[in-house]
Amino acid sequence: MKQVKPLNPSNYVKHAIHGSERTWVETNCYVDVLIELLHGLGFEPSAALAFTLGVDFEGDQWTFFKFPHEDLLALYGMEIQEFNPWRSLVEHVDKQVSLGRPVLVEMDSFFLPDTAGTAYKSAHVKSTIAVNAIDIEQKYLGYFHGQSYYELQGQDFIDLFQLNGLVHERMLPPYIEYVKLGRAPVAQDLVSASLRLLKKHLQLIPTENPFVKFKAAFAQDIDWLLTQEIDKFHIYSFATLRQYGACFELMTSYLQWLQKNQQEHMELAIEKFNTISTTTKAFQFQLARAIARKRTMDLTAFDDMAILWQDAMNELLKYYG
Repeated sequence: MKQVKPLNPSNYVKHAIHGSERTWVETNCYVDVLIELLHGLGFEPSAALAFTLGVDFEGDQWTFFKFPHEDLLALYGMEIQEFNPWRSLVEHVDKQVSLGRPVLVEMDSFFLPDTAGTAYKSAHVKSTIAVNAIDIEQKYLGYFHGQSYYELQGQDFIDLFQLNGLVHERMLPPYIEYVKLGRAPVAQDLVSASLRLLKKHLQLIPTENPFVKFKAAFAQDIDWLLTQEIDKFHIYSFATLRQYGACFELMTSYLQWLQKNQQEHMELAIEKFNTISTTTKAFQFQLARAIARKRTMDLTAFDDMAILWQDAMNELLKYYG
């Protein structure tokens, strides 16, 4: 067995960000897996969430938000580099883990047993996992994925790494990153280091109110959505409502973490960002019903969210800009 940190899925306690009481249980695969990887390595991932402030409507989708690598280096001394696979994937993963480096790799959820009920053995969906432990001889893998830490073995290991041969001759290798730990000093004062990132990311917030832009685009998209089946709604929602709804809940969690660490002036922004998140979840359900019934929707919720966004950002800029 080669492993970065000794962990057991049976007694692993996931981070509170992935608690059952959350409005958005999942964010996106890359952010979720890094939250748990940081947590599993003994770091506090909440300190690195300042980047969520920069989420924007990008014209046809909301920002697919991700931890900036430079923030992880500044807070935790963690360096993430892209990996060039030239041997079999399983050999590369085995080697990097043996060097004490977790491996972030896109895998097919069809072979990930933790996705039972959604993708496991039913749908081919790529998703990022972080490998912490591997035993090629025993065909065992310990990995972070989504909201927790899991393991797989046997035939799932064979299928996941395509040890019986490639699915087809033109199959491309997955996107791979390796995580080098100890590349810089871990921040001694995590709150102060995080506040520096807060100030940096406040300078990178959208110059135009994203909800004004999104309302205009959605007003056109709804006519198309009402002609589609429900599967198109799920694709559309993942790129729009779910992305920013989950991101604003993470913003709320970030500011709550700062508030618990003696940072004032957070209450108003917390309230307004949280309202955006919960309102969006309700709107998502309303949109699903509208599509099923082929009925249009009232879009004034976006006007309300635009005001909430501006008020919250103004409050943060006043004290930290």
